[in-house]
Amino acid sequence: MLRVSPQISIPKHEFRFSFVRSSGPGGQNVNKVNSKGVLKWSVVESASLPDSVKQRFRQKFATRINKDGELILTSQRYRDQGRNVADCLEKLSAMLLAVEHPPKRRIPTRKTKGSKLRRLDNKKRQSTQKRMRRKPGSGD
Repeated sequence: MLRVSPQISIPKHEFRFSFVRSSGPGGQNVNKVNSKGVLKWSVVESASLPDSVKQRFRQKFATRINKDGELILTSQRYRDQGRNVADCLEKLSAMLLAVEHPPKRRIPTRKTKGSKLRRLDNKKRQSTQKRMRRKPGSGD
């Protein structure tokens, strides 16, 4: 069971893991050991995720979900399968925490009268300063 928060927990049977050879340096170990972990999880069919969280997850991480509705995560940080599996689950947990709560609605605000006056005063001061730098008798 992957326990993300008190509201979100996903049973391990929903995940599918496979292992492939890692890329990059590592000598002969890379060439003969399948240590890169690949996690596949069907977000669409998951019954353990609330619909609101599922919708936010699909919106935020749409580029990581394929057309079948599966999220695919990989990890090749470590040299053994167990730690790479744990790393994939940590990545998924962080992703779910990011979308657990709905974003706060922005409360529209207005500029204060003082801020408008300060802005206009700054513009006038800048304009005067630039006007004073001009050569006398230029076309204005």
